[in-house]
Parts: sequence; C-alpha cells; structure tokens
Amino acid sequence: MPTITYERRRGQLEDYFDRTAVQAWTRLTSDAPVGRIRATVRAGRDRMRETLLGWLPADLRGARLLDAGCGTGALAVEAARRGARVVAVDLSPKLVALARERAPRDLAPGSVDFRVGDMLDPRLGRFDHVVAMDSLIHYAAHDVVRVLGGLAGRTEASLLFTFAPRTPALAVMHAVGRAFPRGNRAPAIEPVATQALERLLGEMLAPWRPARTERVACGFYTSQAMELVRP
Repeated sequence: MPTITYERRRGQLEDYFDRTAVQAWTRLTSDAPVGRIRATVRAGRDRMRETLLGWLPADLRGARLLDAGCGTGALAVEAARRGARVVAVDLSPKLVALARERAPRDLAPGSVDFRVGDMLDPRLGRFDHVVAMDSLIHYAAHDVVRVLGGLAGRTEASLLFTFAPRTPALAVMHAVGRAFPRGNRAPAIEPVATQALERLLGEMLAPWRPARTERVACGFYTSQAMELVRP
C-alpha cells in the first residue's frame, strides 16, 4: 500500500513534470541540441533504456507490459515493436500527451495504451513484465520496496526497475545540481545503498529475488538497474 511519504512525493513529481519542467524534458527527450550537462543525462538515459530493453525477451508477442512512469514513451514504443501490448502510464498529463504525439504512426493499432495515472492503480490490470525506468529514484528505500511489492502482486515474469545508488560521486553531482535554477530542479533524488535495498527486498518481496543488475554512469547521470524474478 502507498505510504504518506509516497503520496506526498508523488504529488511533488506530478507538479514538477507537468508544470515546472515539461519544456526542459521535452527538449531532453528529443534530438534537439542541449548543453553539455544535459547531453550526458540524455546519453545515460539512452544507455539505461537499452539495458532494460536488453533484459526483456526479444520476442514479446502475446506479452502484456507495464511501462511504469513512461515519460515521453520511448521504451513503450520499442517494447510494442517487439510485439508487446503495452500500458504506458505517467503522472504527468503533459508528458503523456507528448508521448501520444510522438508515437510512430506505423505502430500496430492499440499496441500502446498511454494513460495518465498512478503506476499502482490496480485497474491497470495484470502484466507479464513491468519496467520502471528512473520513476522510483525519488523515493526512499522502504517506499521503493513497497511500490515494487504492489507491482509484484500483478506481475508474472519480471520486474525491472532503476534506483539511484549511494555513491560519493553521485552525492557531489547532487550538490552541484542544487546550483541549477530552481525551475529546472527535480524533487530530490534519494540515494539508496544497494546492500540495504537487497536486504529489504529479501524481507518484503519473497519469493521474488534480484537477478541481473547493472550501473550506468555517464557524466551527470548515474542510475542502477535491477531485475527481479520469481525462482
């Protein structure tokens, strides 16, 4: 179940992405030129998306996939091209509208269902795979595990997610990031210690267990992917 902390942070994220930074994210997720720092973030996100897609089956025909925190829809589109039926959900109506606008016209009709809402909404249904790329990095470890628990109850095969690993380099980057204009800042990222997260997963998400994990560090982008599977 969502906690009060989760509910509060979810509201901050909705406000940030839908009112404060939609133009910055529209540019970041396009091919438009960006500054040096944002270029590293763009490259890091591209590498992370490729990593997560690489952990999914090459043939997703017949599979139902949740893109939890879909943003502008790049991962959802690639999964649909592999044959998945994708539900792509995000808190921000403006980002979801942009995702619909950017969706290629040659996608199979109905292969991606873009929705505005909460990834934990049980009305979204059940899935074979869930991917949450950088949509949990603003939550503390206990909230991350509780969210994953809510998703695990409706997932058959794999849960793929990312978190912000607790590293000295990332702490320095966060400090530098606070120098950005306030309108360009996201709600604080919550660094999570990998061992502590794995311990919580073992305590709260059995029988799900961690499988593959990979860190992507590219300039001002650092994020760690983890795959959870059933034994």
